[in-house]
Amino acid sequence: MAELRWNPLLKDWVMIASHRQGRPQMPKDWCPFCPGSGRVPDTYDVHKYDNDFPALSPEPPEPDSSGNGYYKVEKAFGKCEVILYSPEHNIHLSELSVPHVRKLVDLWTERYSELKNDPRIRYVFIFENRGEMVSVTMPHPHGQIYGYPFLPKRMEQELEAAIEHRSAQGECIYCRMLQEEQTGDRLIFENDSFVAFLPFFVEYPYGIYLMSKEHRSSLEELSETEKTDLADALISATTTLDGLFDKPFPYLMCVYQNPVNGTDHRQDSHLHIKFFPPLRSEDKQKFNASSETGAGAHCNPCSPEEKAAELRNSYMKNVSERRKTYGLQTSD
Repeated sequence: MAELRWNPLLKDWVMIASHRQGRPQMPKDWCPFCPGSGRVPDTYDVHKYDNDFPALSPEPPEPDSSGNGYYKVEKAFGKCEVILYSPEHNIHLSELSVPHVRKLVDLWTERYSELKNDPRIRYVFIFENRGEMVSVTMPHPHGQIYGYPFLPKRMEQELEAAIEHRSAQGECIYCRMLQEEQTGDRLIFENDSFVAFLPFFVEYPYGIYLMSKEHRSSLEELSETEKTDLADALISATTTLDGLFDKPFPYLMCVYQNPVNGTDHRQDSHLHIKFFPPLRSEDKQKFNASSETGAGAHCNPCSPEEKAAELRNSYMKNVSERRKTYGLQTSD
Protein backbone atom coordinates (compact mmCIF):
# COMPACT_ATOMS: atom_id res chain seq x y z
CA MET A 1 0.00 0.00 0.00
CA ALA A 2 1.28 3.47 -0.94
CA GLU A 3 -0.99 6.50 -0.63
CA LEU A 4 -1.51 9.86 1.08
CA ARG A 5 -4.23 10.13 3.70
CA TRP A 6 -5.55 13.44 5.01
CA ASN A 7 -5.56 14.05 8.76
CA PRO A 8 -8.51 16.44 9.30
CA LEU A 9 -7.48 17.17 12.90
CA LEU A 10 -4.09 18.64 11.97
CA LYS A 11 -4.91 19.54 8.36
CA ASP A 12 -1.91 17.56 7.17
CA TRP A 13 -1.12 14.64 4.88
CA VAL A 14 0.16 11.32 6.23
CA MET A 15 2.23 9.06 3.97
CA ILE A 16 1.00 5.45 4.16
CA ALA A 17 3.79 3.20 2.87
CA SER A 18 3.26 -0.34 4.12
CA HIS A 19 5.75 -1.73 1.58
CA ARG A 20 8.56 -0.08 3.57
CA GLN A 21 7.90 -2.56 6.36
CA GLY A 22 9.80 -5.08 4.24
CA ARG A 23 13.04 -3.10 4.12
CA PRO A 24 15.88 -5.55 4.77
CA GLN A 25 18.49 -5.41 7.49
CA MET A 26 21.57 -5.49 5.28
CA PRO A 27 24.04 -8.36 5.79
CA LYS A 28 27.37 -7.36 7.28
CA ASP A 29 29.36 -8.70 4.33
CA TRP A 30 27.49 -6.86 1.55
CA CYS A 31 26.36 -3.29 0.94
CA PRO A 32 24.49 -2.01 -2.14
CA PHE A 33 26.14 1.42 -1.74
CA CYS A 34 29.73 0.13 -1.92
CA PRO A 35 31.57 0.01 -5.27
CA GLY A 36 31.50 -3.51 -6.67
CA SER A 37 27.95 -4.19 -5.51
CA GLY A 38 26.55 -3.75 -9.00
CA ARG A 39 24.11 -1.14 -7.68
CA VAL A 40 26.36 1.94 -7.82
CA PRO A 41 29.23 3.12 -10.07
CA ASP A 42 32.57 1.42 -9.53
CA THR A 43 34.05 4.82 -8.75
CA TYR A 44 32.32 7.87 -7.29
CA ASP A 45 32.82 10.62 -4.73
CA VAL A 46 29.17 11.44 -4.00
CA HIS A 47 26.24 9.86 -5.76
CA LYS A 48 22.45 10.10 -6.12
CA TYR A 49 20.64 6.77 -5.79
CA ASP A 50 16.89 6.33 -6.19
CA ASN A 51 15.41 4.87 -3.00
CA ASP A 52 14.54 1.18 -3.36
CA PHE A 53 11.67 1.53 -0.86
CA PRO A 54 10.22 4.99 -1.56
CA ALA A 55 7.36 6.45 0.44
CA LEU A 56 6.68 8.70 -2.57
CA SER A 57 7.22 7.90 -6.24
CA PRO A 58 6.98 9.71 -9.61
CA GLU A 59 4.48 7.16 -10.92
CA PRO A 60 2.50 6.06 -7.87
CA PRO A 61 -0.18 3.38 -7.97
CA GLU A 62 -3.81 4.18 -7.47
CA PRO A 63 -4.69 4.39 -3.76
CA ASP A 64 -5.94 1.19 -2.20
CA SER A 65 -8.43 3.21 -0.15
CA SER A 66 -11.34 4.93 -1.83
CA GLY A 67 -11.77 7.68 0.76
CA ASN A 68 -15.01 9.60 1.14
CA GLY A 69 -16.25 13.11 1.76
CA TYR A 70 -14.66 13.13 5.21
CA TYR A 71 -11.50 11.04 4.72
CA LYS A 72 -9.51 12.24 1.72
CA VAL A 73 -6.92 10.14 -0.07
CA GLU A 74 -4.45 10.94 -2.85
CA LYS A 75 -1.77 9.14 -4.82
CA ALA A 76 1.62 9.03 -3.07
CA PHE A 77 3.30 11.17 -5.71
CA GLY A 78 6.77 12.57 -5.12
CA LYS A 79 10.41 11.55 -5.15
CA CYS A 80 12.64 9.79 -2.61
CA GLU A 81 16.37 9.78 -3.24
CA VAL A 82 19.37 8.50 -1.33
CA ILE A 83 22.49 10.67 -1.38
CA LEU A 84 25.70 8.70 -0.86
CA TYR A 85 28.40 10.73 0.88
CA SER A 86 31.38 8.54 0.04
CA PRO A 87 32.31 5.14 -1.42
CA GLU A 88 33.96 4.28 1.93
CA HIS A 89 31.60 2.14 3.97
CA ASN A 90 32.72 3.06 7.47
CA ILE A 91 33.55 6.76 7.17
CA HIS A 92 31.47 9.55 8.71
CA LEU A 93 30.59 13.04 7.49
CA SER A 94 32.83 14.45 10.22
CA GLU A 95 35.81 12.57 8.76
CA LEU A 96 35.50 13.83 5.19
CA SER A 97 37.57 16.69 3.79
CA VAL A 98 36.17 20.14 3.01
CA PRO A 99 36.64 19.63 -0.78
CA HIS A 100 34.77 16.32 -0.55
CA VAL A 101 31.84 17.74 1.43
CA ARG A 102 31.73 20.66 -1.02
CA LYS A 103 30.88 18.04 -3.66
CA LEU A 104 28.04 16.90 -1.41
CA VAL A 105 26.75 20.49 -1.12
CA ASP A 106 26.93 20.79 -4.92
CA LEU A 107 24.94 17.57 -5.33
CA TRP A 108 22.32 18.78 -2.83
CA THR A 109 22.02 22.00 -4.82
CA GLU A 110 21.76 20.14 -8.11
CA ARG A 111 19.00 17.88 -6.78
CA TYR A 112 17.06 20.80 -5.29
CA SER A 113 17.18 22.57 -8.66
CA GLU A 114 16.19 19.44 -10.57
CA LEU A 115 13.33 18.36 -8.30
CA LYS A 116 11.73 21.80 -8.20
CA ASN A 117 11.36 21.65 -12.00
CA ASP A 118 8.40 19.31 -11.47
CA PRO A 119 5.47 21.67 -10.80
CA ARG A 120 3.75 19.03 -8.66
CA ILE A 121 6.49 19.14 -6.00
CA ARG A 122 6.01 21.73 -3.24
CA TYR A 123 8.94 21.11 -0.90
CA VAL A 124 12.41 19.59 -1.34
CA PHE A 125 13.58 18.21 1.99
CA ILE A 126 17.22 17.19 2.46
CA PHE A 127 18.04 15.19 5.59
CA GLU A 128 20.26 12.59 7.23
CA ASN A 129 19.43 9.98 9.87
CA ARG A 130 22.56 8.80 11.64
CA GLY A 131 22.98 5.95 14.09
CA GLU A 132 21.11 2.88 15.28
CA MET A 133 19.50 4.98 18.02
CA VAL A 134 17.41 6.68 15.33
CA SER A 135 16.68 3.33 13.62
CA VAL A 136 19.20 3.53 10.78
CA THR A 137 19.56 0.09 9.16
CA MET A 138 22.28 1.04 6.64
CA PRO A 139 25.59 2.24 8.15
CA HIS A 140 27.11 3.35 4.83
CA PRO A 141 27.34 7.18 5.02
CA HIS A 142 24.30 8.64 3.32
CA GLY A 143 21.44 11.08 3.56
CA GLN A 144 18.14 11.37 1.75
CA ILE A 145 15.99 13.82 -0.20
CA TYR A 146 12.19 13.80 -0.29
CA GLY A 147 10.26 15.78 -2.85
CA TYR A 148 6.82 16.31 -1.25
CA PRO A 149 3.67 17.19 -3.23
CA PHE A 150 2.53 19.27 -0.22
CA LEU A 151 4.07 21.68 2.27
CA PRO A 152 4.82 19.65 5.43
CA LYS A 153 3.21 20.95 8.62
CA ARG A 154 6.39 22.08 10.39
CA MET A 155 7.55 24.04 7.35
CA GLU A 156 4.08 25.53 7.01
CA GLN A 157 4.09 26.68 10.64
CA GLU A 158 7.56 28.22 10.41
CA LEU A 159 6.65 30.00 7.19
CA GLU A 160 3.49 31.41 8.76
CA ALA A 161 5.54 32.68 11.72
CA ALA A 162 8.08 34.26 9.36
CA ILE A 163 5.37 36.02 7.33
CA GLU A 164 3.68 37.28 10.50
CA HIS A 165 6.98 38.57 11.92
CA ARG A 166 7.89 40.41 8.72
CA SER A 167 4.44 41.98 8.60
CA ALA A 168 4.74 43.20 12.20
CA GLN A 169 8.46 44.04 12.40
CA GLY A 170 9.57 44.56 8.81
CA GLU A 171 12.44 42.07 9.05
CA CYS A 172 13.30 38.42 8.46
CA ILE A 173 12.61 36.36 11.58
CA TYR A 174 15.77 34.32 11.00
CA CYS A 175 18.00 37.33 10.42
CA ARG A 176 16.75 38.69 13.74
CA MET A 177 17.51 35.36 15.39
CA LEU A 178 21.09 35.65 14.15
CA GLN A 179 21.36 39.08 15.75
CA GLU A 180 20.22 37.60 19.04
CA GLU A 181 22.45 34.52 18.94
CA GLN A 182 25.63 35.50 17.10
CA THR A 183 27.25 37.27 20.06
CA GLY A 184 25.58 35.45 22.96
CA ASP A 185 26.52 32.57 25.24
CA ARG A 186 24.69 30.07 23.04
CA LEU A 187 27.08 30.65 20.11
CA ILE A 188 29.18 27.57 19.30
CA PHE A 189 31.29 28.62 16.29
CA GLU A 190 31.17 30.57 13.06
CA ASN A 191 33.04 30.98 9.80
CA ASP A 192 32.75 33.69 7.16
CA SER A 193 29.32 32.54 5.95
CA PHE A 194 27.65 30.37 8.62
CA VAL A 195 26.92 30.50 12.34
CA ALA A 196 26.35 27.51 14.64
CA PHE A 197 24.38 28.05 17.85
CA LEU A 198 21.83 26.59 20.23
CA PRO A 199 18.72 28.77 20.02
CA PHE A 200 17.22 30.35 23.13
CA PHE A 201 14.24 27.98 22.75
CA VAL A 202 16.04 24.82 21.57
CA GLU A 203 14.04 21.63 22.15
CA TYR A 204 16.96 19.19 22.20
CA PRO A 205 19.95 19.50 24.56
CA TYR A 206 22.49 19.42 21.73
CA GLY A 207 20.19 20.71 18.96
CA ILE A 208 22.65 22.73 16.88
CA TYR A 209 21.34 25.21 14.32
CA LEU A 210 23.53 26.16 11.33
CA MET A 211 22.38 29.36 9.64
CA SER A 212 23.67 31.40 6.71
CA LYS A 213 24.86 34.86 7.76
CA GLU A 214 23.48 36.48 4.63
CA HIS A 215 19.81 36.12 3.76
CA ARG A 216 19.84 33.16 1.37
CA SER A 217 16.53 31.42 0.80
CA SER A 218 17.99 28.21 -0.64
CA LEU A 219 21.17 26.40 -1.59
CA GLU A 220 20.79 27.83 -5.09
CA GLU A 221 21.47 31.35 -3.81
CA LEU A 222 24.79 30.52 -2.15
CA SER A 223 27.95 31.85 -3.75
CA GLU A 224 30.82 29.51 -4.52
CA THR A 225 32.61 30.70 -1.37
CA GLU A 226 29.49 30.23 0.74
CA LYS A 227 29.10 26.65 -0.49
CA THR A 228 32.64 25.86 0.62
CA ASP A 229 31.96 27.53 3.96
CA LEU A 230 28.83 25.40 4.34
CA ALA A 231 30.93 22.28 3.74
CA ASP A 232 33.33 23.46 6.43
CA ALA A 233 30.48 24.25 8.84
CA LEU A 234 28.92 20.79 8.35
CA ILE A 235 32.22 19.11 9.16
CA SER A 236 32.72 21.38 12.16
CA ALA A 237 29.23 20.71 13.53
CA THR A 238 29.40 16.93 13.17
CA THR A 239 32.97 16.79 14.51
CA THR A 240 31.87 18.91 17.48
CA LEU A 241 29.11 16.41 18.25
CA ASP A 242 31.34 13.37 17.76
CA GLY A 243 33.99 14.94 19.98
CA LEU A 244 31.64 15.44 22.92
CA PHE A 245 31.92 11.84 24.08
CA ASP A 246 34.63 10.60 21.68
CA LYS A 247 32.24 8.45 19.68
CA PRO A 248 29.91 8.82 16.68
CA PHE A 249 26.98 10.95 17.86
CA PRO A 250 23.50 9.92 16.63
CA TYR A 251 21.40 12.67 15.10
CA LEU A 252 18.74 13.73 12.65
CA MET A 253 20.02 16.51 10.39
CA CYS A 254 17.45 18.52 8.42
CA VAL A 255 17.93 21.23 5.79
CA TYR A 256 15.28 23.97 5.62
CA GLN A 257 14.93 26.23 2.60
CA ASN A 258 12.44 27.92 0.31
CA PRO A 259 9.30 25.99 -0.73
CA VAL A 260 8.91 25.51 -4.47
CA ASN A 261 6.13 25.89 -7.04
CA GLY A 262 3.91 28.14 -4.99
CA THR A 263 3.84 31.73 -3.81
CA ASP A 264 7.29 33.33 -3.78
CA HIS A 265 8.51 33.14 -0.17
CA ARG A 266 12.20 33.93 -0.69
CA GLN A 267 12.08 36.97 1.60
CA ASP A 268 10.69 34.84 4.45
CA SER A 269 12.72 31.65 3.87
CA HIS A 270 16.26 31.63 5.28
CA LEU A 271 18.56 28.67 4.66
CA HIS A 272 19.32 26.83 7.88
CA ILE A 273 20.14 23.33 9.09
CA LYS A 274 18.88 21.79 12.31
CA PHE A 275 20.31 18.88 14.23
CA PHE A 276 18.00 16.79 16.41
CA PRO A 277 20.38 14.61 18.49
CA PRO A 278 18.65 12.08 20.79
CA LEU A 279 21.24 12.22 23.59
CA ARG A 280 21.11 14.47 26.65
CA SER A 281 24.36 13.15 28.13
CA GLU A 282 26.93 10.49 27.30
CA ASP A 283 24.76 7.63 28.57
CA LYS A 284 21.25 9.09 28.66
CA GLN A 285 18.80 9.38 25.79
CA LYS A 286 16.27 12.17 25.45
CA PHE A 287 12.96 10.49 24.71
CA ASN A 288 9.98 12.29 23.25
CA ALA A 289 7.37 11.26 25.80
CA SER A 290 3.66 12.11 26.09
CA SER A 291 4.11 15.87 26.40
CA GLU A 292 6.24 16.08 23.26
CA THR A 293 4.49 13.45 21.17
CA GLY A 294 0.90 13.73 22.35
CA ALA A 295 0.68 17.45 23.03
CA GLY A 296 3.51 18.85 20.93
CA ALA A 297 4.71 20.61 24.10
CA HIS A 298 8.47 20.16 24.17
CA CYS A 299 10.54 20.01 27.34
CA ASN A 300 14.31 20.41 27.18
CA PRO A 301 15.76 18.80 30.34
CA CYS A 302 18.99 20.80 30.04
CA SER A 303 20.07 24.44 30.03
CA PRO A 304 20.86 25.57 26.46
CA GLU A 305 23.57 27.88 27.79
CA GLU A 306 25.31 25.03 29.65
CA LYS A 307 25.09 22.68 26.67
CA ALA A 308 26.38 25.40 24.33
CA ALA A 309 29.44 25.72 26.59
CA GLU A 310 30.02 21.96 26.28
CA LEU A 311 29.75 22.19 22.51
CA ARG A 312 32.13 25.18 22.35
CA ASN A 313 34.68 23.22 24.37
CA SER A 314 34.33 20.25 22.03
CA TYR A 315 34.73 22.55 19.04
CA MET A 316 37.91 24.07 20.46
CA LYS A 317 39.33 20.64 21.30
CA ASN A 318 38.34 18.71 18.19
CA VAL A 319 37.73 21.17 15.37
CA SER A 320 39.74 24.36 15.68
CA GLU A 321 43.13 22.93 14.76
CA ARG A 322 41.66 20.91 11.90
CA ARG A 323 40.07 24.02 10.41
CA LYS A 324 43.35 25.89 10.59
CA THR A 325 45.02 23.17 8.52
CA TYR A 326 42.60 24.02 5.71
CA GLY A 327 43.38 27.71 5.97
CA LEU A 328 39.86 28.55 7.08
CA GLN A 329 38.80 31.17 9.60
CA THR A 330 38.38 30.05 13.19
CA SER A 331 36.22 31.68 15.83
CA ASP A 332 38.56 31.02 18.77
